[in-house]
Amino acid sequence: MNGLKFYPGMLDFEKQRQLLAELQRVVKEAPLFTPRMPKSDRPFSVRMTNCGRLGWVSDREGYRYQNFHPVTRRPWPPMPEIVLDIWRSVAEYPHLPEACLVNYYETSAKMGLHQDKDEDDLDAPVVSVSLGDTALFRAGGINRSDPTKSFRLSSGDVISFGGDSRMIFHGVDRVIPNTSQLLSNGGRINLTLRRVTKPESSSLAEP
Repeated sequence: MNGLKFYPGMLDFEKQRQLLAELQRVVKEAPLFTPRMPKSDRPFSVRMTNCGRLGWVSDREGYRYQNFHPVTRRPWPPMPEIVLDIWRSVAEYPHLPEACLVNYYETSAKMGLHQDKDEDDLDAPVVSVSLGDTALFRAGGINRSDPTKSFRLSSGDVISFGGDSRMIFHGVDRVIPNTSQLLSNGGRINLTLRRVTKPESSSLAEP
């Protein structure tokens, strides 16, 4: 599909280590929390946090972006420069992301098929970065009933969803244990970089 770009092994092991160190600082300031499904209040199987001006949260009140951590009530920490550099390298978009979701998948965690559609700026791509154990990733079309394909995302892989692929359904079927030595306790970290609001200028400065 036009706009879906896969960059296998974009981050070498040293870059992965550098990024992990930055994320550890993020999590120290904005601890992982367990999002919950709207209405049912059922917990997600992943834990998450955010960095950047805005962060995505989910609870009984719905899916939304907000500028503070739902538990600490403090603003999200800044997005690390190494994360912004990844966006600059692959997004092909003149504005920086406003939100970086940090999802931690334990071995048993997964993510059902979904669309990223809570953003006002749908012209910007979604950029996904994988760290840690390999995930079996599934991608389909813009309708939930469209056929899907699955492939493996390894530590250091990057995907950009833009253009016709911006609204595809996608998810994680499972995490494959012991496929990376990056995380001492195993599991997988996924970063999802998103532009949320429609830009008013062409500046590349962080909003």
